[in-house]
Amino acid sequence: MITKPTIDRIMEATDIVEVIGEFVQLKKRGANYIGLSPFANERTPSFTVSPAKGIFKDFSTGKGGSAVTFLMELEKFSYPEALKWLAKKYGIEVEETQTSPENKEAENRRESLMIVSGYAAKFFQDSMWETDEGKAIGLSYFKERGFTTETIKKFELGYSPDQWEAFSAQALKEGYQEEFIVESGLSVKRDNGNLYDRYRGRVMFPIHSYTGRVIAFGGRTLKTDKNVPKYVNSPESEIYHKSNVLYGLNFAKKAIRDEDNCYLVEGYADVISVHQAGIENVVASSGTSLTVEQIKLIGRLTKNVTILYDGDAAGIKASLRGLDLILEEGLNVKVVLFPDGHDPDTYVRLLGSSAFKKYIDDNRKDFILYKTDILLKEAGKDPILRAGVIREVVESIAKIPDSIKASVFIKECSRVMQIDERALLTELNKMRQAKMRKNDQPDSFQTPYEDAPIATEIERTATEADGETQEKEIIRLLLLYGNKMIDWDGITNTYIGPFMIAELSDVEFDHPSCKQFIDIYKSEIDQGKLPDEQYFIHYHEKQVVDLTVDMIATRYMLSENWLDMHSIFVPGEELKLRAAVLGAIFHLKKQKVGKILNKLLADLQTSTSETDQEILQSQYIFMKKVEKKITEYFGTVISK
Repeated sequence: MITKPTIDRIMEATDIVEVIGEFVQLKKRGANYIGLSPFANERTPSFTVSPAKGIFKDFSTGKGGSAVTFLMELEKFSYPEALKWLAKKYGIEVEETQTSPENKEAENRRESLMIVSGYAAKFFQDSMWETDEGKAIGLSYFKERGFTTETIKKFELGYSPDQWEAFSAQALKEGYQEEFIVESGLSVKRDNGNLYDRYRGRVMFPIHSYTGRVIAFGGRTLKTDKNVPKYVNSPESEIYHKSNVLYGLNFAKKAIRDEDNCYLVEGYADVISVHQAGIENVVASSGTSLTVEQIKLIGRLTKNVTILYDGDAAGIKASLRGLDLILEEGLNVKVVLFPDGHDPDTYVRLLGSSAFKKYIDDNRKDFILYKTDILLKEAGKDPILRAGVIREVVESIAKIPDSIKASVFIKECSRVMQIDERALLTELNKMRQAKMRKNDQPDSFQTPYEDAPIATEIERTATEADGETQEKEIIRLLLLYGNKMIDWDGITNTYIGPFMIAELSDVEFDHPSCKQFIDIYKSEIDQGKLPDEQYFIHYHEKQVVDLTVDMIATRYMLSENWLDMHSIFVPGEELKLRAAVLGAIFHLKKQKVGKILNKLLADLQTSTSETDQEILQSQYIFMKKVEKKITEYFGTVISK
């Protein structure tokens, strides 16, 4: 358990915009920040971060909470893991009430796999730096590739001894469980039950998660035997899904945001060499065809991707169609082609950092124009082949969601291909219509995320019962105004929170999360404390955090220029706080009384005992009087 003072220090140091900004490209909008949801595929931003409240709210999926909640939702961290990540980021020493057994066993399966992978990374590093075999084979290989000691240590490169059981035997001896050693792919189980090392005799490239933990490995053989695969990669596991991972992203994410561009290469060595040359915004798809999930990872940080290809013409043509996926996700794509026989790794070592950067700047081309040029050269003067090129290029343009950007490419391609622009537009429209028919979707356009007046009441949904809505309104008012002093006629010198709790002492909340919230609020008041919204935003139970964020987050906010532009003053809820608080209390009481009356009526209809009927009738008459009093009081007090 992490101590309460440590948690408080972490929360005080955490800047939610800074934290979420490492994962999502945010833009300031009024007092808040907006961006595309990292949890859903969307083109119009619905993801909002409020630095004043210290919360995020994703309106496309309903997720929301603090920086801790965000890390738990996105990176699947446990609560302690998220706190430790933040502590590391802000240089806070974590105090725990008991020693963590992370070096032996973990609290859950996922963490166990993480720990085993972390141990393996250290084992491979130690094997390379501290053994004669490792230095002679592994370290010398990396040095020959031009990697500096600093780079080798930064990327945690290592070496797996050329022995059948070097790692497996040591891991078992250290107390790591066989189940997790095998599931992580580090070891393979023989038919006789013994383990052997998957990566023996290979140099090791650890693959890190977005937040920097080792989740998998790529092992490269240095042998020339053609029967031995050049690379062996970790199998899929609970912590590693290769389609969701980009090699080097944990090192590149800050530079990608700062440069507003991501360089995409093919292999581990390409990433490391280019990174070492000072171009740190570089990642690789790790030997797999680029996936939509990987593109979305880039799209969180930038809308600009530059592909650094090697000089293999066949490989370039094969990958052209795959790059349409990037266009489809709304990203801007440029391409840089290196001379024959060179890839980013070899070319940066040949030219050096400065000349390599200049080459990229001088030779990058827009993907659509690049594709057009490549295919036209291949088609030559053959009219049929040229017609096919035109169709294929327009297919790529049709995938661009931004209609203005698409029209610009149509105009440019019309010039390059020497074909009438209207003909290209006609073909483009045909393709789009065919796609819509295939998806059975009508023509539609997306409106931009605009400022609007602030919402002051909970939006009712068809699935919410009226009672639940009224209970949630009480929660909302407690969160927003519970620690404000009352200065109303006849009621002064008390806080709104304790006042509302006292007024509702005879009301039983039915909705589970609302009841839990009220019980917590009462408990804090009984201890002489007045909990605020931050107390509940950082509460350790997800159900309470979710309710809190739902109540205080709003998708819309009043423009700062609203009054100047329209000469319209929109009164804030605080100016009518008395009516809002008393109205919420009496509406809830009236709803609860109505519920009791309905039950009494139902019981009267089913009761066969005269005595029971008399008691029920008496109770019914009494509750009708209560309802009348509430209605009368509501009408006179709330309207003042």
